[in-house]
Amino acid sequence: MKKISLLGATGSIGRQTVDVVREHSDQFQIVALSAGRNLGLLRDIVSTVKPSMVSVQSKEDCTALQAEFSHLDITFTYGSDGLAEVATYSEAEVVVNAVIGSVGLEPTLKAIEAGKDIALANKETLVTAGHLVTSEARKAGVKLIPVDSEHSAIFQALQGEQEKDIERLVITASGGSFRDRNRAELEGVTVEEALNHPNWSMGAKITIDSASMMNKGLEVIEAHWLFGIDYDKIDVLLHRESIIHSMVEFQDTSVIAQLGTPDMRVPIQYALTFPERMPLPSAKRLNLSEIGRLHFSKMDFVRFPCLKYAYDAGRTGGTMTTVLNAANEEAVAAFLKGKISFLDIESLIANALDWHQVIYNPGLDAIQASDSVTRNYIQTLLK
Repeated sequence: MKKISLLGATGSIGRQTVDVVREHSDQFQIVALSAGRNLGLLRDIVSTVKPSMVSVQSKEDCTALQAEFSHLDITFTYGSDGLAEVATYSEAEVVVNAVIGSVGLEPTLKAIEAGKDIALANKETLVTAGHLVTSEARKAGVKLIPVDSEHSAIFQALQGEQEKDIERLVITASGGSFRDRNRAELEGVTVEEALNHPNWSMGAKITIDSASMMNKGLEVIEAHWLFGIDYDKIDVLLHRESIIHSMVEFQDTSVIAQLGTPDMRVPIQYALTFPERMPLPSAKRLNLSEIGRLHFSKMDFVRFPCLKYAYDAGRTGGTMTTVLNAANEEAVAAFLKGKISFLDIESLIANALDWHQVIYNPGLDAIQASDSVTRNYIQTLLK
């Protein structure tokens, strides 16, 4: 029985992690979990999973849930300290980090320090502080296992291979909600239109990132840290069907791709079972004869400037990727609230990157300071 701490239980990845655990209740047990403010869904999860520890955002919610579940032996906690307690919970062997945003960084570092393997779905952790996270993981001797479908695909394709033989990584992109629109047609698009992803069912923030292609930019930076590959050897390829999740090309021209129907439960389960595999009966099997044809096209940096921003920030290094992520989070939040237009997201990010003075080889304090001042800077622009 593998025991799991789950950060972000009520989010898209969190809910699907719960589904995987339910499907294999003889193999997995969620012993600790955290959630935000979706108390209705959290109540259902707690009633089913019956973890030993639960963390929420506010003290008020913590007190209410503690009274409500007083008949169960559950410790309730809250805030950033509570998140850290869940991440370092003594019984857990692996931490599934499924929170959204840079809030995932500190609990990941604390979990690594506690000797927990990390199943990482929170890409912002590596975007914000990839050099710190990967260094600490090596020191602690813990595994960083990717959950994102693209990175899981690369991870699977590299099993049994040698790093010296890698020619390039190819990350595929669906193109998001507006893949069939040119830039002129993006003027005035609504939040509802942006949230209408053609292939995947995801949370609001990541769906907007997919539409702007920032999600793929963050994945490029994440791939750089996960696999130790230079940015010049990481490509992004537009692939409408999301059947090929990513590919690895080797120096002998061989290309190994990982394919499957779009279902995040598959990479979640693989991260939990690695290096073994288990059946996932509820998942739809891939039938290429039904699909018939797959489409690919070159990525256009003019059409998707956020992807170029990410490559540029990654190559610059230091705190530039921290600023990229913080500016994007603030801009996306403003768009979702109807404060700015979709194209304003790009403008705000570009403004923040131009404004920032890079700190190279930053420690955690410098990273957190850069994150904070960038958010404040974006807020001043929004006023």
